[in-house]
Amino acid sequence: MADEEDLPIVSFGSLMTEGTTLSRRGQHDKALGCFNDALRLRAGDKHCLITRSRCFLKLGDTENSLKDAEASLQIDKTFSEGLYQKAEALYNMGDFEFALVFYHRGRRLRPDLHKFQLGINKAEEAIVNCIGNPSSVKLESKEELCFVSRQAESKKDKQKQQNKPKDQKDQKQTKKQNPKIEQQLLGQLYADKTYLEKLLKDEDLMQSTTRQGIKVVDLVLGGISYLNHRRDFWQQQKPIYARVYERKVLRQGRMQDKKQKPSDIGRSIAKNMEDIELLLARGSAEESCRKAERLLKKIQVWPENEVPNKNELIGNLHSYIGNAQLAMGQMEAALRSHKMDLDCARQNALTDAVSRALDNIGHVYARIGKFQQAINTWEEKIPLAQSSLEKAWLFHEIGRCYLELDKAEVAQDYGQKSLQSADEEGDVEWQLHATVLVAQAQVKLKDYRSAILNFERALEKAKLVPNEAAQNGIIA
Repeated sequence: MADEEDLPIVSFGSLMTEGTTLSRRGQHDKALGCFNDALRLRAGDKHCLITRSRCFLKLGDTENSLKDAEASLQIDKTFSEGLYQKAEALYNMGDFEFALVFYHRGRRLRPDLHKFQLGINKAEEAIVNCIGNPSSVKLESKEELCFVSRQAESKKDKQKQQNKPKDQKDQKQTKKQNPKIEQQLLGQLYADKTYLEKLLKDEDLMQSTTRQGIKVVDLVLGGISYLNHRRDFWQQQKPIYARVYERKVLRQGRMQDKKQKPSDIGRSIAKNMEDIELLLARGSAEESCRKAERLLKKIQVWPENEVPNKNELIGNLHSYIGNAQLAMGQMEAALRSHKMDLDCARQNALTDAVSRALDNIGHVYARIGKFQQAINTWEEKIPLAQSSLEKAWLFHEIGRCYLELDKAEVAQDYGQKSLQSADEEGDVEWQLHATVLVAQAQVKLKDYRSAILNFERALEKAKLVPNEAAQNGIIA
């Protein structure tokens, strides 16, 4: 009994944090175990379902990814992340038409999220590559669309294939395209396909069966069929000639903006935005800032019919520039950029962008020691917070500013609010930060008994995270 009492309590929040960390490291199998455990503790949590759906998608399990996305939408039909994840799962299944429907639904619901427009662009392009004209695709449907009908069609096709004579099936499965093109499409999987095709020539092996009674020839043909489907999928998504052309154009630098199609402009913008974010993440703030400023000048002169979400993109770029300027220590410039982002968001009624801008402005004020301005900015953001975890962070930062202003009593109140939000989310790390803030405020209030108790609680949470630096700081 004593051993059981000493075991740390595993919470929903800690499992989600661990799973997300593992997934970012590429350890998707281990992350999946964490998300499964989290859903046992909090069955039907839509955010956890979507996180697990992303994990399934990274593992190549598109069917389970789709199931989780649909499960989240059964809980909340207006859940934007669920719509996006369902569209992504359908897209990766090669169901471009249905994917397009859900990208459009998501964009109507959340026009401020740029990823839905990118999804529309890539789905439309894939449809054009498949059938030549997307105009025949219906985007409006009153009933909920799902993948069941497509699965039924797939099963019928498989039955038809099984009824065909073996020599015809072999001939169809082993039909080869240009090896160089196929190798480019399949990448590392091309070697696997070559190996399986060589196995087909071994007649004795093909006539044998596994311990489970499955014919080896069926396994090999199934593997080849899967690889052919992947090859066709990538050919439909973006043909080789298109990739070669894009690389050539980028090298020569001769692409003229006026002659670009809207889909080309969308892809170009998306690529540039990714580069800007990646440069900043890698610590190349100056280069990130230059690239963002160049793209901003281009977008400002483009007509809105070519860039449908132009205002949103302009705001995003002001935000990127402000973050880069902050990283370079250009505080006043960063403040101006984030305020331009805020103005743009308010003019276009982009709620998420308003929240983001207020967040960034508060950060800059706190960095330059203008704690009251930071407090005012972050308090304006409180009604826009969309989750308990976001509130836990927000209350903590406001409390920290009050502590810097020697308003310990208010700091303690905000610390307790932060702790309450972290408890609601079950996030151990933010429980730790909030408890430390409360304890530090109590020290300033000379309530030493309460402060010691809270530092001891914080130490236990630091051991659970685990966070050695926090443990050492608390002990000191």
